[in-house]
Amino acid sequence: MNTPAALKNFGTRKAGKVHPVDQVPPTGKLLTLGLQHVIAFYAGAVLVPLLIANAIDLDSEALTMLITADLFTCGIASLLQSVGIWKIGVRLPLLQGITFATLAPVIKIANDNGGGRVGLLTVYGAVIAAGVFTFLIAPFFARLIRFFPAVVTGTLITIIGICLLPVGAGDATRDPATHNPDPGNGRWLLYAIGTIVLIVLMQRFFRGFWATISILLGLGVGTIIAWIVGDTNFDKVGEASWVGFTNPFAFGWPRFDVIAIVSLIVVLLVVAVESTGSVFATGEIVGKRIKKEDIAATVRADGLATIIGGVFNSFPYTAFSENVGLVRLTGVKSRWVVAAAGGIMIVLGLLPKTAKIVESIPSPVLGGAALIMFATVAIVGIQTLTTVDFTDHRNLIIASTSLAMGLYVQFSQAAAPATVLENGVEVNVPALPGVDEAVPGLLQIPFSTGITMGAITAILLNLLFFHTGSRGPAVAGRGSIRLAEVNEMSIDTFRETFGSLVQGAQWVVDRAYEQRPFETAHDLRASFQEAMLTGSDPEQLELINSFPDLGAEDETGDPMAVDHTGLSHLEEDEHANVVSLASAYREHFGFPLVIFAREAERYERVLRNGWSRMDNSPTSERAFALIEIAKIANRRFDDLVADANPIATARFSRFDELVR
Repeated sequence: MNTPAALKNFGTRKAGKVHPVDQVPPTGKLLTLGLQHVIAFYAGAVLVPLLIANAIDLDSEALTMLITADLFTCGIASLLQSVGIWKIGVRLPLLQGITFATLAPVIKIANDNGGGRVGLLTVYGAVIAAGVFTFLIAPFFARLIRFFPAVVTGTLITIIGICLLPVGAGDATRDPATHNPDPGNGRWLLYAIGTIVLIVLMQRFFRGFWATISILLGLGVGTIIAWIVGDTNFDKVGEASWVGFTNPFAFGWPRFDVIAIVSLIVVLLVVAVESTGSVFATGEIVGKRIKKEDIAATVRADGLATIIGGVFNSFPYTAFSENVGLVRLTGVKSRWVVAAAGGIMIVLGLLPKTAKIVESIPSPVLGGAALIMFATVAIVGIQTLTTVDFTDHRNLIIASTSLAMGLYVQFSQAAAPATVLENGVEVNVPALPGVDEAVPGLLQIPFSTGITMGAITAILLNLLFFHTGSRGPAVAGRGSIRLAEVNEMSIDTFRETFGSLVQGAQWVVDRAYEQRPFETAHDLRASFQEAMLTGSDPEQLELINSFPDLGAEDETGDPMAVDHTGLSHLEEDEHANVVSLASAYREHFGFPLVIFAREAERYERVLRNGWSRMDNSPTSERAFALIEIAKIANRRFDDLVADANPIATARFSRFDELVR
């Protein structure tokens, strides 16, 4: 394969002028690295159509079409995001795949509208409409994201993971031959548990790239074992054509249902927040600053890819976090590597035999792998919730109520009609009514799926508690002081409220006060950072000297600096070593040693950090001290100020810069 002319142009530029993201590796390396991305991605890519097909009772031919269409459109979506056209695509190494967040709503929509091929028509109508909405809202999304703080996104991701677990559990108990539920069969249990154990062992003992493809390896080994014992076969692989193409609207013209459309739109808003997080994470890895325009370009690409997915018989798309991790793991920052992966997936999407191989994976093996992946989604949500201040009862109410409502709806859903085999005879199981049938018309929208109900509840409660009936966001006093009140404070009240951020250094507080009015909590935070950095040499030295010596204690034996809690439980000899370091440092430089001990965490790192700085010049050390003070002030700001950061996760730490 020849390297395209556009790529050659990138390679002929002077190396110093080409960012690593835009550099093009040699053709052989380009394809090899692209294939590596495809392998790491493949299991997650094909898992969604497999799970959907099993859940909506789709026939074998239709499943093959879903898999090939999925791979084909994954390739197009990845090219849109990595290469980009016009204002579409962030032009970073982001590989796109079907988002698991829409799995439960898609299954619900399909089964509520006839199941199988018929149900997919309503699904694709909703996918196309939701994609158009996502594309159109892209320019405004950077401002909308403030309505999706960590308490909302964390709760929703947790609900998504929990709501998906029954899908994996259902597949884990299905007969691979008939796809009928057969929970009493111990063999299917062994396949599911065995796959889980295998994946866990690979994660424990494999390293690097091999650990990243543990799901794929687990599915492969489980399928081979099932083939050896006769529980699956590859007969259909030989019958499939080598080359084939799934036509647009292969199942028929899509149907547009309002309830289905709104359900997917609500979920895609949350997916867009996750895409934004992946962009920030990738930007950090490759060393590119993310701007407001980049977020809009990302969401546009997601929207357009979702529209294409609906046309080509696939589903909504977003960046795959597994491949973001692979970029960090390998250190390969070129977006053209992901573009090559996109091209490989387009080729795979034209090969029906690959789809038939995937289709041969036994349901219990697939279910075991799915259980791990969906539980991981729930854990990611819980991890996000750990950044939320639950001492603020409003966050507690938002998370608990949304979780309760989401799970209430999810586990009160209607059971779709089904046909099962009993003693070799087909038996029709009638549909059972669900909670969504207890409400009329458009009121069914929030009750359509647990994910939709959870999302709507979380968003509305966040609006109620943090964006209505108040004079701006709560920014101090654990939520009792609003931003508008800060702007109206007297200088004395401002000093009393915020002086602890900078150890009572009055000149910093006064200079921050002069920057009123503050439009956002970010502006308030930035006012202190800018004040510290613009101080004169005497003022900055005064600020440094306001901090206690490292290891200093009050009369009760507690650390005098609250930011040194990592040093509060030392043995006597360890504390003596810290005091010795602090004394030597003060004697050498004439001001206290300031270290953000929360960041250093361990006593040994604090000690090593301090002694290594003894060789610096006094000028360099003052700069080091100011950097540590800025970290301390930033952490104190997070401790003091409620809603200081609307998306309180590392991946969104610079978001406020975009919405100003």
